[in-house]
Amino acid sequence: MRWPRMPPLLAEEEQFMIEFYHSPTPNGHKIAIMLEECGLPYRLHPIDITRGDQFEPAFLAISPNNKIPAIVDSDGPGGEPISVFESGAILQYLGRKAGKFYPQDERGRVEVEQWLMWQMGGLGPMAGQAHHFRGYAPEPIDYAIARYTDEVNRLYGVMDQRLETRDYLAGDYSIADVACVGWVASYEKQGQELAEFPNLKAWFERLMARPAVIKGMALAADDSQSERIAQDDQARSVLFGQRARHS
Repeated sequence: MRWPRMPPLLAEEEQFMIEFYHSPTPNGHKIAIMLEECGLPYRLHPIDITRGDQFEPAFLAISPNNKIPAIVDSDGPGGEPISVFESGAILQYLGRKAGKFYPQDERGRVEVEQWLMWQMGGLGPMAGQAHHFRGYAPEPIDYAIARYTDEVNRLYGVMDQRLETRDYLAGDYSIADVACVGWVASYEKQGQELAEFPNLKAWFERLMARPAVIKGMALAADDSQSERIAQDDQARSVLFGQRARHS
């Protein structure tokens, strides 16, 4: 594999740095927050998913599914570079690397992984579909809007019940919370009201008060990208009109 060419490090920069390929989406926010929480040195590479940056060969060498986020760690296992795609896998990798927010004992790790997979397989996809049909579909489809809005509402209810007797999803603050907060931050786009879920609302406010979460959520914030998706037919075609790419 050929690694994408990176600008040379300045003398005062860290010798080892994580190259972070990011777009301001809930999945991108996860990794921005985690890097900030762990205090790991990184360099940001903005990927404009509305203009097709994700199809560049150099990026596909890192993220073959043409999705953000992705990282390249120059100080990977054995001191050799490693690339990681899929936000959940990146969170796990960074948690192991930093020894933070990802328990080392098996019971604790299973507890965290349950909720991480719950987000990856449930909250993220369902909230993403609610975003799409409520804001980006070329014409409203009532069934799809109701289907995904209601399912997100159900999932918020699962979180609210879970948080009734605890401050965080899986014991201590962990990558499970990091994975979920960016999606909950977009609750209005999903047709939800946080006031309906008092325990979830308290959890969200607790996380949004953390300095690393504030910085990670603000990283490369770009409202114009969301506007292009909503208003630009070409941007929607780039994102939503993909089929298999044959060599």
